[in-house]
Amino acid sequence: MARNDKEKNGKMTVEEAGRKGGEATAETHGKEFYQEIGRKGGEATAEKHGKEFYQEIGRKGGEATAETHDKEFYQEIGRKGGEATSENHDKEFYQEIGRKGGEATSENHDKEFYQEIGEKGGNARAEQRDDDSDGKMSREEAGRKGGEARARQRREDD
Repeated sequence: MARNDKEKNGKMTVEEAGRKGGEATAETHGKEFYQEIGRKGGEATAEKHGKEFYQEIGRKGGEATAETHDKEFYQEIGRKGGEATSENHDKEFYQEIGRKGGEATSENHDKEFYQEIGEKGGNARAEQRDDDSDGKMSREEAGRKGGEARARQRREDD
């Protein structure tokens, strides 16, 4: 229909004008230009809309993605993200975020929480040993031991 309109009145369509304008801009400006206008646009949007706006579009995007992707998709992007993060950070980074996570968790949970997760980890490890005795420490056991160590540290700090 747009082509017919152009043929009828000899005028350029809005779509064609936009395409030609974009092509002309791309010929005269480089990557930095587009980065700068993107940054300015982002700042203007942030000023116009608050935190709730971004939370809402993030929620909608997450829901849309969840409808079109399966468990394997999320496992793959998690793996890729983990690999990219590990390439950019060293052992100290992981120690620091582990410490912060442990502190945040300990502030939100009491002794019974740690006892419960320790017991669950121990039970899971015992079942795993019955099934497979390869001598390696399971994640559950590592979690239990970590929980016990954190609980000891909390007692020492108190």
